[in-house]
Parts: sequence; structure tokens; C-alpha cells
Amino acid sequence: MAASWLADSERRRLAAYTVLAAYDHNQAAALLGEDGDDRREYGDASLIVDQALSHLLGESQKIVVEGAEDAAAGAQKREELLREWAQSEHLWMRLQHAERTAVLLGDTVYLLAWSRTKGRPILKAIDPGFYFPVLPDGALDAGEYPDRVHLAWEVPEDSATGRKGTLRRITYELGPIGADVGTTRRYPWSSRPSAVTCYLTDAEWDLDQLDKTDDIDALSLARARFRTNADGEVLHRLDLQLDFVPVVHVPNTINGADHFGQSSLLSAAQLLDDLAAADTDSQRASATTGSPIIGLSGARLPVDRRTGNPLPVQVEPGMVWPLGDNGQLSTVDTSAQLAELRSYVEALRDRLSVVTRLPGSVLGTVRPSEVPSGCALQLSFGPLDAMVRSMRLAREAKYPLLLKMVQRLYQLGGVLPPGENPRATITFGAYLPTDLSAALDLVARGVQAGVLSLETGVRLLIDAGFPIEDAGLEVERIRAAAEEPAGGLVHRHPAPTLPPW
Repeated sequence: MAASWLADSERRRLAAYTVLAAYDHNQAAALLGEDGDDRREYGDASLIVDQALSHLLGESQKIVVEGAEDAAAGAQKREELLREWAQSEHLWMRLQHAERTAVLLGDTVYLLAWSRTKGRPILKAIDPGFYFPVLPDGALDAGEYPDRVHLAWEVPEDSATGRKGTLRRITYELGPIGADVGTTRRYPWSSRPSAVTCYLTDAEWDLDQLDKTDDIDALSLARARFRTNADGEVLHRLDLQLDFVPVVHVPNTINGADHFGQSSLLSAAQLLDDLAAADTDSQRASATTGSPIIGLSGARLPVDRRTGNPLPVQVEPGMVWPLGDNGQLSTVDTSAQLAELRSYVEALRDRLSVVTRLPGSVLGTVRPSEVPSGCALQLSFGPLDAMVRSMRLAREAKYPLLLKMVQRLYQLGGVLPPGENPRATITFGAYLPTDLSAALDLVARGVQAGVLSLETGVRLLIDAGFPIEDAGLEVERIRAAAEEPAGGLVHRHPAPTLPPW
């Protein structure tokens, strides 16, 4: 974070990432130096992140393409292709990792590229500490997208091999096609010619050759060494044949004009410090309660034969101290202070639940038997519901953009035909307890009354948690069952005639 190529704003951002990661790993006390050597941290920060992530993603995640309910449309095949790609690229595992980073640090980044050997787009989750977008002067509107993005990190020196410390920077930049002004190209996903393409540059610099005034976006290419790809091409403004930057930044929250998001731990940082301090004091008090301080007077204590001084007294089970006529034994009872400290810890946890908008039933501080009623439990989920809706809204445009890039890379590789791609997105499942019978009754009455379509009803059942894998296939099954003749079973053999008796 002291690197010369980092701007002040980037230093602050990376410092925030470092502090938040320390909270997550129960190492925030290490930032205090020697004062934090005995600080107790019991994983409260990690619990907040994990529970917020669990409710953000819901019970399941699924790729949905618009129009896939119609079996005759091509959208169903497109949905199958994207789901196969998700399985091959371990999308759901990468999604868990990337979204946890977003909840913890406030941001996460995806990188896409076409793999010739695999014949499909490949996806990588990038640490946001390596992400340096070039934003225009002033605030960046939430709907805009940077035309120049750097992925940069330092490689430390290796004294064993004599390798110097280097700075590596990968740059994606949109620019005009070729050197001739007005050159256009028609991409397979658009019917209109475009004069823009994306260039890739992968270079590295020796750290000892960087000036103190060097900026990540203004490094001199005269001192750079350019890397090559598997085909031997020099990665210096390599034309990727794309009219977009294949980098998707996902913020954790909606921050208006701010490009970066906010961590779910940021509002609770002071509470986490106070909770760690209270846990430390409680642990110290429990030590004096379990092994109380004892005062002796008038006791014949063992002495050192050489010096004549009393030896240190060790309190052990079964020990007997002979006391004189006026001897006394007294102890210091700290159990009352321990009870107060434990009560203070519980008060801090209640405040933590309010600040993070995670109810006690989610954080595990409230037992199910302590909930007065189901209505009260449902009302306690109100702040959590608002938080999850806001976090999902921040991602509403990001995952359709990611899947749009995946489809365009498939077109670039010749797997998909040219033309406009249908809208695809990733849907997150239900995250609150649902009354399945009430949901089923609601959908049945809505479809029967004609105020809900069958497709919408199936979608509602999926959101409620019913184990329906494919909405379109489920609609076909329901319609096929409705078209069967009344009476259900068809008897192929006549029933036997009963004897007259």
C-alpha cells in the first residue's frame, strides 16, 4: 500500500480492504500492535458476512433466459447452453467466492475470456484489490462503464533466484479500430457496424525503475516488458475483436454516483471493536472468578531455607494452611462483575443485530422457543428483507451483463449464430421461511381465477421453494395432465361379471 504507483484514493481503498479482511480472519487485533496481543475475537465478523451472503444468494441460484417457457422458441436451447456452461465453469462455486468477497470488501470483479482449447468462455473471479478502473473526472454515474481498466499487482523480489521486484499491469481499453480513422467492423451480435474495439496490453516494470510520481495509468511503456500469449503474439494493444471490456465489476451496495460499493461490515466496525474488548474483559474476569484472589494472615507458610524468605503460595486442591489464633483467609469475589460483563456483551450483540439488519434468529442469539409467535418472527425479518432487496438491486444489471458477454464470446467462437441475443440473468432463490401450503393455495386460486398465468404461477412456486428444476418443462407437464380424459385411468380389460349369488 506504500507503492509509488498508487494514488491516495487507491491507498485508502486497499487499506480498507486490508482492515476488513483482518476482521474476517479474527486478526483485527494485530492491527493494534502490542496492545492487541491478548485481544479476544470470536468470529462475529465472519458470522455477519456468511449470514448476509447466505440470504443474498438464497436457497438456490439459476440461469433464466427470457422466453424459455415456450418450448418452440430458441430461448430454451440458449438456456440449456448457458446452464451447461455454468456447470463446466463451476459458476456457482465461483459465484459463492466472488459474492462473499463483495459482501466482505464491498466489491468483486469477474474477468471473461475465450478459450480455444476448451471451446467456451472461461470465467475468473478477481480480487478487487487488483482492480483499477480509469474513471473520468468527477463522479461516475452508476449507468456508465469505464472504457479503460487496469488489473495490477506487485510481484515481490526473490533473493534466492535474484529476481527483482516487478509491477505487472494488464490493461483492457476501448479504442478506434486500426490506425485509419473511420475504420468500422461488424460484430456478429449487432447489425450495425462499429468503429470501436477492445485492446489488451500485458506488461511489467521493475519496481526500482518506477519514479515516485508514476501513476498506474501513466506508466511509461518505454521501460515496460511485454508478455506473449500461447500463440506467440506480443500482448501490446492486441485486438480482441470485441467492442466491450470483458470485465464486470459488481458492487455490494447502491452508492449512487460512487463506482465502488460498501462492505456489510463497515457500519458495524466500531461495534466489533467494542465487542472484542468486552469479550476480553469478560475472559479476564472469568479467570479471577475461577481462580479467586486469596488473602492469608497468621498462616505458617513455607520459607526458602537459604534466604529465609516465604516461598510463593500455589493454590491447589486439597491444600491445607495451618492458621494461627488470629489467622484469617479471605477471597475476592468477582462473580458479580463477570455477570455484568456478560450482560454487556449480550447488549452489544443486540445492538450488532440492529446495525447489521440481521435479526437475532439469523445470528443465533435467539432460540426458536423464545419467539413469541410466527407473526413476530416474520416482522423481525423486515430489516433483513429490505437489506437483501437493496443488495440484489445493486446486482440486477451486472449478471445480465455477464451472461450477455458470455453469449457474445460464444458467437465470436462460432458456437452461436450471429444475431441479437436474448436477455439472460441469474436468479436467486427465496431467503426467508415460506409457508409452502399458503403459497400453493395462492397460486392455485390465482390461476383458476385467471389473474395469474400458468407460467407466472410456476415461477412463484419456484421462488417459494418448491423443488421445480425447469419451469418450462413443469408447465408442459401441467398442461399435458389437464388434457387427459376425465376419469384418469383407461381400463383395457372389461371388469369381470359377478356371479348371481
